[in-house]
Amino acid sequence: MKFNPEKCRIKDERMQPFIDADEIWDLLHNTVPDRQKVKDIIARSLDKNRLTLAETAMLINATDTDLVEEIKEGARELKKRIYGNRIVLFAPLYIGNKCINNCRYCGFRASNKEAIRKTLSDEEIISEVAALEDNGHKRLILVYGEHPEYDPDYIAHTVRLTYEVKKGRGEIRRVNINAAPLEIEGFRKVKESGIGTYQIFQETYHPDVYKLYHLGGKKRDFAYRLTSLDRAQEAGIDDVGIGALFGLYDWRFEVMGLVRHTNHLEACYNVGPHTISFPRIQDASMLDFEGRYRVTDEDFAKLVAVLRLAVPYTGMILTARESPALRREVMQYGVSQIDGGTKLEIGAYAESLNELQNLNKEQFMINDSRSLNEIMDELISKEYLPSFCTACYRLGRTGEHFMEFSVPGFIKRFCSSNAILTLSEYLIDYAPPATAEKGWKLIEGQLEQLRGFQDVDEIKRRIERIKAGERDLYF
Repeated sequence: MKFNPEKCRIKDERMQPFIDADEIWDLLHNTVPDRQKVKDIIARSLDKNRLTLAETAMLINATDTDLVEEIKEGARELKKRIYGNRIVLFAPLYIGNKCINNCRYCGFRASNKEAIRKTLSDEEIISEVAALEDNGHKRLILVYGEHPEYDPDYIAHTVRLTYEVKKGRGEIRRVNINAAPLEIEGFRKVKESGIGTYQIFQETYHPDVYKLYHLGGKKRDFAYRLTSLDRAQEAGIDDVGIGALFGLYDWRFEVMGLVRHTNHLEACYNVGPHTISFPRIQDASMLDFEGRYRVTDEDFAKLVAVLRLAVPYTGMILTARESPALRREVMQYGVSQIDGGTKLEIGAYAESLNELQNLNKEQFMINDSRSLNEIMDELISKEYLPSFCTACYRLGRTGEHFMEFSVPGFIKRFCSSNAILTLSEYLIDYAPPATAEKGWKLIEGQLEQLRGFQDVDEIKRRIERIKAGERDLYF
């Protein structure tokens, strides 16, 4: 079929589905890679312009080794220009694994009779959060199965409870959410609890393929899930996260779907997603998955680079699903957030011997089980700047306001300074001596790089205040 852009283009309307599978495949099938055009597209991205679907398709279809390397190098450079060497750290905390959906790729699926269903009590949540604070975490994402028990009132309650936990000098300063789609009023209730980002992953953007994997439960409704973050925006949550589960369908289509979702949010609400996630499917209990579309490491690295170029100003999350070696490789292509010290078993953070480790309590397997400090130490050694910063959210630099800073790249000035302050807290409160020594040397070098962008003497004064016992200082 010959590509007809006028015929395929869908008008973006609030609260209305926006994915046209034919449009996406027409672009992928009819976009012929052109060496000079690929170079021009990379240059446009480096000027911090979001790419069109057609431009994204051009990068996806570029398969010559040298062009793929140029795409990766462009992604490296773009990350450096916008985010510097900063990497934000967080941890997922699974609140409960009850679920009414029947997704073929997930260990939480309702038909998995081997799964031991568990919802943390308030006391257990407090213990989990305290254990995470003992390791130095400041940012959490609370994860819930999709079940009537995990309604907006319950989610809001657990968010408030998490913020209330203080252990020593530890505290959680940002709570993000990964939970079921809600109605507008439900999103409003959750927003009032003080959440950061609300994540909802579409899993696969192809409507027909989506039906094959979702066999029961409310999640089977493709359109309802697709428009869920429209409802979040209507409720006033302007900080949202999107994602696809790579391996369910052709990775090229899913990258295009993520960019199309970004386009839709910007067209309707003047703000794109705060984050994009791109987890690859991993083994899970009762996995019902033939593996036809599994993504190779090579293609995974390329898709991360293409996404970075397509959406220059959007945070990109790389999870512990991937091995340490692959995380080291892919992080350089534009990743801005990673998890550390991750445990997926319900209640595992507070278990000193991790006695709960088994597939019956996991949603999927992880491949990077290193402690937070092991990851911090490696980041510092490789001259990344680890950050636990939450300043933008707490100062109202979210949604459209965040875009005003991030699109021109000005946010780097704030983020680097705040990353240094949160790293200083970590080095004093939690790091072993060897990590602390390397960390302070890194901070010295970072301060020199900030001269001319930020008041370095003021940063140094604030570091001294932190050493004297103050906490939570930010710009």
